[in-house]
Amino acid sequence: MIPLLAAALVLVAVASLCIGPVALGWSRTIAAFGDQGDRVAQAILFELRLPRMVVGVLVGAMLGLAGAVLQGYLRNPLAEPSVLGASNASALGAVIALYFGISEWSPVMLPLLAIVTGLVSITLLFALAGRSESPLSLILAGIAVSTLAGAGISLALNLSPNPFAAMEIMSWLLGSIENRSMQHVWIALPCVAVGAVLLLAHPRALDALSLGEDGARSLGVDLRRTRRRLMLGVAIGVGGAVAVSGSIGFIGLIVPHLIRPMTDRSPSALLLPSMLGGAVLLSAADILVRLIPTGAELKLGVVTAFLGVPVFLFHLLRERRLW
Repeated sequence: MIPLLAAALVLVAVASLCIGPVALGWSRTIAAFGDQGDRVAQAILFELRLPRMVVGVLVGAMLGLAGAVLQGYLRNPLAEPSVLGASNASALGAVIALYFGISEWSPVMLPLLAIVTGLVSITLLFALAGRSESPLSLILAGIAVSTLAGAGISLALNLSPNPFAAMEIMSWLLGSIENRSMQHVWIALPCVAVGAVLLLAHPRALDALSLGEDGARSLGVDLRRTRRRLMLGVAIGVGGAVAVSGSIGFIGLIVPHLIRPMTDRSPSALLLPSMLGGAVLLSAADILVRLIPTGAELKLGVVTAFLGVPVFLFHLLRERRLW
């Protein structure tokens, strides 16, 4: 399955470079990589579509991986990054940057605040959960953190000084990877890389946790260290992803459900396939955004929501007895 998903990722990545308002075609795209390509094609390819494609792959991979990890760790098929408040907290940081005009200081400020608030949310999560090693305590603490971050976002919208500020905030919250540059790639890449390393380390701990806390402890799993590693990985990785794409939902929820029937259903077997599947799904959704004939380009978060709900409900109805 991993080679098939990798091949699918290559195909959607190449399609993402070729498809857009200006049709380049295969020959023109290939020529743009050499000295024979025209300047217009090279500008479209390297300044617009290549960064957009890379950002889509990074964001989708991180959301898919985080969803698979959290569903395995919390032993909850409905778990995704927003369950622990990481997504909402990162979104709140970006909203703060937009509301107070901090994002105008430097393009780095908006992603930086999103990552910082993601880390703050995890710190608050640990403080609320205390020393409890039960996933239920994390879920309850995550709901509180997520609700608090959502209230902060609503407050910013409510107190927006003018309609244009509220529109800018709402536009960002809908999620999009349009008009991204290589600067966004270099912002997201280290965060996603660090988050992925933390989440992929010691995957057998997730398998041991499927036996419960006592069973995992008897197998030598350090529950506190595992929880700390996973939560930091989610905060750093998802914070960096949300920082450059806005809020994009359902990827972390749906991808593990699509992958699970093709594995032995152990949590560790889902990690790499979910990472590749998330990148494929988000990149394909971004291509669909460009193909839908509308006056203004649809936001990616809207498309993933419309795609995600029926797929998720279908798999939920088909596999509810397996959980």
